[in-house]
Amino acid sequence: MKYNRCGKSGLLLPEISLGLWHNFGSVDNFENAEGIAIEAFDKGITHFDLANNYGPVPGSAEENFGKILWHNFQGNLRDEIVISTKAGYTMWKGPYGDWGSRKYLLSSLDQSLKRMSIDYVDIFYSHRPDPETPIEETMMALDHAVRSGKALYVGISNYSAEQTRVAVDVLKQLGTPCLIHQAKYSMLERWVENGLLDVLEEKGVGCIA
Repeated sequence: MKYNRCGKSGLLLPEISLGLWHNFGSVDNFENAEGIAIEAFDKGITHFDLANNYGPVPGSAEENFGKILWHNFQGNLRDEIVISTKAGYTMWKGPYGDWGSRKYLLSSLDQSLKRMSIDYVDIFYSHRPDPETPIEETMMALDHAVRSGKALYVGISNYSAEQTRVAVDVLKQLGTPCLIHQAKYSMLERWVENGLLDVLEEKGVGCIA
C-alpha cells in the first residue's frame, strides 16, 4: 500500500480508504462486513471512514464498526488505524439533529464515540455547510472537539471553494488547522476542479474523494 501525506500535516493516509456508507448497516450481513474490514486492514488499508448517519438505519454502521473494532483491533492495533466520522446531515428529529450548530455537532460526536466504544476519532468532519449557522460557530465546534481530546484532526466535506477558504482561515485563527476536505470526485463528478482543488493546494489542505 502507498501512503500519501495529507496536506501539509504529519498524517499519512493510505492511497485507498474503506468507506462504510454501505454494506455495514443493521440491514447487512455482519460477518460479511467484518470480513471486509479485516481483509482491508490486511491489505494495508488503515483508514476507515464513517458518518453518524451511515447505515441504514442511521448510526448502525458505527455500531457495527465498534463491534468489529473490539473483536479484531484491540490493544495496539487501534494506534495503527485512522477512524473518521462526520456530522451534518439529518440524524434525529427535532431542531438539534441536523446541519452545523455547535449543539448538534458536539452532541453527535459524543453519540458516535459511544456507538463505536472509543475515546476519540482521528478525524471529525463537518459533513456539509449550514446556510443558517455562522461558519465561525461550526468551526469553533470542530476546534472544541480537538481541544477536548475527542478528535485528533478536523475536516470539512461538501464545502464550495469560497466556503472552504473561509472555513480554513477561521480554523487557522482558532489554532486547529483544517486537515482534509472530503468531496464527491469521480469521472462524472468534476466540480472540485472549478476552484476547490486550487484553494486546497494554496492552503495546504488534503483532499479525499
